[in-house]
Amino acid sequence: MPQPARRSRRRTVRLAALTAASLVAVPALAACGGDAKGKADAKPSGGSASPSASAPVVLPAALTGQKPQWGACAAPSAAQGGGKAPGKAWECATMKAPLDYAKPAGETVDVALIRKKATDANKRVGSLVYNFGGPGASGVQRLPQFADEYKKLNGVYDLVSFDPRGVGETARVTCLDDKTMDEATNSENPLDDVRKFTEACKRNSAKVLPHVGTADTARDMDLMRQVLGDQKLNYFGISYGTQLGGVYAHLFPKNVGRTVFDAVVDPTADDVQSALGQTKGFQLALEHAMKYCRDKYTANCPTGPSDAEGTKRITALLEKLKTKPAPADGGRKLTSDAAVVGIIASLYDKEAWEYLVQGLGEVNQLGTGTILLSLADSYSGRGEDGRYDNSGAAQAAISCVDTSRRHTVEEMKAQEPAFRAASPVFGPATVEGLLGCTEWPVRGTTEKPQVAAAGAAPIVVIGNSGDPATPVEGAKRMADALGRGVGVNVTVQGEGHGTYAKNACATKAVDSFLIDGAVPADGTVCK
Repeated sequence: MPQPARRSRRRTVRLAALTAASLVAVPALAACGGDAKGKADAKPSGGSASPSASAPVVLPAALTGQKPQWGACAAPSAAQGGGKAPGKAWECATMKAPLDYAKPAGETVDVALIRKKATDANKRVGSLVYNFGGPGASGVQRLPQFADEYKKLNGVYDLVSFDPRGVGETARVTCLDDKTMDEATNSENPLDDVRKFTEACKRNSAKVLPHVGTADTARDMDLMRQVLGDQKLNYFGISYGTQLGGVYAHLFPKNVGRTVFDAVVDPTADDVQSALGQTKGFQLALEHAMKYCRDKYTANCPTGPSDAEGTKRITALLEKLKTKPAPADGGRKLTSDAAVVGIIASLYDKEAWEYLVQGLGEVNQLGTGTILLSLADSYSGRGEDGRYDNSGAAQAAISCVDTSRRHTVEEMKAQEPAFRAASPVFGPATVEGLLGCTEWPVRGTTEKPQVAAAGAAPIVVIGNSGDPATPVEGAKRMADALGRGVGVNVTVQGEGHGTYAKNACATKAVDSFLIDGAVPADGTVCK
């Protein structure tokens, strides 16, 4: 069964941290694998040692004046997501950045970079830096995957991306190993899984855990701007990448170049509001997918003749899988938790709805779960060789540094009725995700990201009405939070997570802005 391409996404149930920027609920153990190690204290630290969001940092000339040694790119590592080497057009390098921005002349980390030079050197504008979301997505692995979508932009820009700190080959966060990941099952007490995961992260990655927050990565991006030789940072942020871009604009408003946010995180929502909004968003997307099923397969649709019936059938299936997992290829089994992940994976893109229909049909007719498990693997970063990328571990670490919320079991249980009412399918798993940071060893920074960017150049902010992971309301709130004359809101009436290369109107607006500097009218609606 072919696997759908994974775009920017963020796992947020039991073992992954839930914050206001979370993009999806997944009751699976976060992924692991890597070599960053350090000794851990069992008690929470005083938080990230990095400076506050508004504190200026003066970097030594040895860092700002460094010249990356660009060379041929190797194949992405397992931690980055694996795959083939991207080819001769791509160059890779590393950039040194402070481990701790409070000690800018101290120990450094190597930030993994990738680029593809502008194809028309005579029209070159500069570099265009991408972040594909998560948090936890490897830009080194992702940018070549989606480069065809950005071919027009590549005419005038060097396409550039990177592994944010904690991710892939940049100060990698390591938690559980692959074998434990495959063997892991959720216990009756969700905190048991959280503790197991947290202890592994402390044991393997204590040294880097305080220094992987979004503000640290935003500072890395400004250093990157200087190292690349750009006066302004031209930036394309997707999903969580919009939160990262907003924090960058807040820290460095005068350095903002041509910037686009697509599939936008709501910076005004706390973690409970964000998780509840996602629960509603995925339920709505599921209902749209079930209508597709009815229209195409009529009486043979596995979710039945109505949304209510389909929701009932899926919740019944999930209950059954809790006690009797469905066999799948390779001697593996589809558990209830994995089925939820597989369903979620199919809702990020309208083109993947067919996978959902076939997956549910397989379980119903054959009693096997190979398709849904394949979807879950793709989403969870598990390769065909059984190895996991480190996106789940990185996501947990970044999220828990970013949020100061630490929910108790009692607080989580008090939220259960609202989440179950929002979606019987996704609510139970999502609400348990509120415990993801409960016992994290590093204190978080704030309840909500700071994105106000007075004096910054215009930032185009695009929301999609059918986006389940980052509901469309978040785009307008991000535009408003950036400030008057900065946030320019564009709304797309469509399905799925993200709009560029999917919607012709939005793509044209972005291209015109990034290539020609033509700012679209605030309030533009694309159909």
